[in-house]
Amino acid sequence: MTVVGIDDTDSRERGMCTTYLAATIADRLQRDHGAALSRILLVRLNPAVEYKTRGNAALAIHTDCDPDTAFAVARDRLEALSETADERTNPGLVVADHDPGDVADAVSRFSRAAIRDHLAIDDAVALVDGCGYRSWHAGDGRGRIGALAAVGAWAALEEWTYEYISYREPNRWGTPRDVDHDSVFAAADRGYPAVWDTVDRGEDETVCVPHTPGPILHGIRGDDPDAVRTVARRIEAEPAASSQLFVTNQGTDVHLRDGSIPEVRDGRAYRLPGRVASGPETRRGGHVFVDLEPPEVGESAATERLTCAAFEPTKRFRDRVRALRVGDRVTACGEVADGTLKLEKLAVRDLVRTERVTPTCPDCDRRMKSAGRNQGYRCRDCGTSRDEKATRRLERGLERGWYEVPPCARRHVAKPLVRGGFDAPTHPER
Repeated sequence: MTVVGIDDTDSRERGMCTTYLAATIADRLQRDHGAALSRILLVRLNPAVEYKTRGNAALAIHTDCDPDTAFAVARDRLEALSETADERTNPGLVVADHDPGDVADAVSRFSRAAIRDHLAIDDAVALVDGCGYRSWHAGDGRGRIGALAAVGAWAALEEWTYEYISYREPNRWGTPRDVDHDSVFAAADRGYPAVWDTVDRGEDETVCVPHTPGPILHGIRGDDPDAVRTVARRIEAEPAASSQLFVTNQGTDVHLRDGSIPEVRDGRAYRLPGRVASGPETRRGGHVFVDLEPPEVGESAATERLTCAAFEPTKRFRDRVRALRVGDRVTACGEVADGTLKLEKLAVRDLVRTERVTPTCPDCDRRMKSAGRNQGYRCRDCGTSRDEKATRRLERGLERGWYEVPPCARRHVAKPLVRGGFDAPTHPER
C-alpha cells in the first residue's frame, strides 16, 4: 500500500481546493496507471492555527499504486494546480510506502498533535526524513506538516464520518452556483439525521453550498456513505463535472481537549467546566460576552476568569448565552484566541433557580428600605422589619443540557448534537 499526503494548495482569494486536488490525483492514478483506491481521507487539523485557510484540511490517498509513480503523479498535479501565486500558499507532499495503519508511533502522535496543537516545519521535516518518506514542497513547505499529519491520521484516529463532494465544470469556477434552494432543503429533510449540516433552517441557508470561488458545487456530510450520496443526487443543480466520497474526521470534536480555566492557552480548543462569573454583555456588533471562573470557586473568592464569546455569526445561539446568570454551572467548548474562548457549544449543568431580593412588607406589600448597614430592612410606613433579603424563585429560559451554534456557524470538525454521544440532554439546531 501507498499513502499520499497533501496540504496547503488553495488560496482564500484565488480559490482552488485541496479536496479537488486529491480527487484529481486519485483519478489519474486509477485512470492512467490502473491503481486501486481504498479511500481518500479528509483530515481537519487544528482550527485555531494562524496559518490556515478556512477549513484547514489535509488529504491522504490510500492506494495500491507503487510509491514512485504515486509521488510523480501527485507532484505533477500539485505543481500544476496549487495556488502558489498566493504567498500564503505553501504546498507540501509526503508519500509513505506502507499500509495506512502501520505508521510509527511518532507519526501517529504527530497527527494527533496537528489536530490539537501547534507544530513547526522542522518537526515535520525531521520525522519525514527519519521515516524515509518521499516528500516535495513549494515555498516554505509548511504544507508538509498537514501532509504528514494526513499520512498518520488513519492510525491516529478512531472516529470517522463521510463527505460526498460534487465539483463544478472548470469553466463555471468563479461564477454564481446554480443550485435549486428548495431541492436542497427537501433533500436535507429526507436525509436527516444520518446526514447533517446540509442546511440551516433558522437562517434559511444552504450550508452545503460554498460561497468561495473554488471548484466545489456542494458537499454533503453525514454518518453513512450511501446516505450522503443519495442526498447529493436529490439536489437539483448545474451538472457536476465529478464527485468524490471522502472519509473524514469532520463532526467528531477531535480538536477539543479537556482542560481547566487557569491552564488555557491561545491557539488550542478546549472543553472547560466553569461557573458563570458575570452577567452576559452584548457589545457593539451584536457579539455576546460572558466570564467564566473555575466551578469550585465561591461567589466572594478572587480567581482567574476566562471571557467567552458568542460572536454575531453564531446567530440565535447568542440568545442561549444571554440567558445565563451568575452562578450557573456550565461546560464551554471552543477555541481560545487572544485570551477569549470562541464558543462552539455549551452544556448547562446546573441553573441558579432563586435570587435574593429586597423583602416586601407583609402588611402593605411595599418594598422595604434598608435600615442601615447590617441592620436588615424596615417598612417605614408600617414599622415591620426583616433581618435579611428574601428569596424569590427565578423563571429561566434555559434547561439543563447541551446547546450548539447553528449549522451556518459550525466549524467543520465540531460535532453536531444530532450525532449523539453527549453526557446530558441535547437541544440540536437545524
